[in-house]
Amino acid sequence: MRVEDNFERCAQRLVETVAFAARTQPRKKRYLYLDVQGHKNDAGGYDRDAYEIIKEFLVGFLMPYLTEVHTPLGAFRNPNSQREDVPEVLEIKDPDERPDDLLKLEMRVRGRVQDGRRSRPPLSRIADYLGVEEAACIICWSTPVHRAHAVPDGLGGSNDVRNFAPLCEEHHRQAPDVIDAESFWSWIDYACEREAGKRLALMHKAAPALIPDPGPEPIRPPGTFFEQVKRELVELYGWVESDFQGLAWSRVLDDFYVVLEQATGKHFGVDRKVSTYAWAYNVAKRRVQLRDLAGDDTSHA
Repeated sequence: MRVEDNFERCAQRLVETVAFAARTQPRKKRYLYLDVQGHKNDAGGYDRDAYEIIKEFLVGFLMPYLTEVHTPLGAFRNPNSQREDVPEVLEIKDPDERPDDLLKLEMRVRGRVQDGRRSRPPLSRIADYLGVEEAACIICWSTPVHRAHAVPDGLGGSNDVRNFAPLCEEHHRQAPDVIDAESFWSWIDYACEREAGKRLALMHKAAPALIPDPGPEPIRPPGTFFEQVKRELVELYGWVESDFQGLAWSRVLDDFYVVLEQATGKHFGVDRKVSTYAWAYNVAKRRVQLRDLAGDDTSHA
């Protein structure tokens, strides 16, 4: 379970992994080993997402499709015969996101009690939290890195170690500056998947006998600023063409500027970020949809 994972993404990946093993090696005993990166609660134990992945999802839901599960909380063995009918897809909603969060644009961070330290934690502390020897960019594995806030300090983000990600300068420039830490981590996850080929190339270079050459990186045409925003809305937030064609854009734009003003910030003097704008458009769309469901067609600051 990577630090950028939440319960939903981790659960889906675990199901996909087990389903792939069942398809490619049917009736073979399956052993799942799970480690957890970060995801600490205020007391230093695992946070709710990590704890529920282990105790509720792995042991409670996925265990029938496995022979053994090994986790930081212990090893568990299936007392029955391993099942082969592994589900391929899960429908999971974020239990921590409430409609009021979007309408009120309230800050969301990891952990209920934030460390009140006034200075940023050293890179060694961030590396220790992530369980790595050296802090490298968690997207491309390059060094040196910046200590990037998940929720920027200008938006009320703290210097709690859970509010930081080691990012190279380029990815720090690209990352969204928003009040929702989980949206930041969701973007990190998206960027990691988008640039997986670069990490495979590094692994191949380090161990060519073990890791096959991934080949040249696919070329992503840069496009205009708003073409890049549209691409991110599609790839990260799941927008489809009907979302672009069927929205009441005057209302969405009213909300977009409210979201941009109240819930986003700026880093490096960059006036516009693709990731920040895509997040703001997506939140604006959802705010309009929520008010439509409630029978309220007005825009609210």
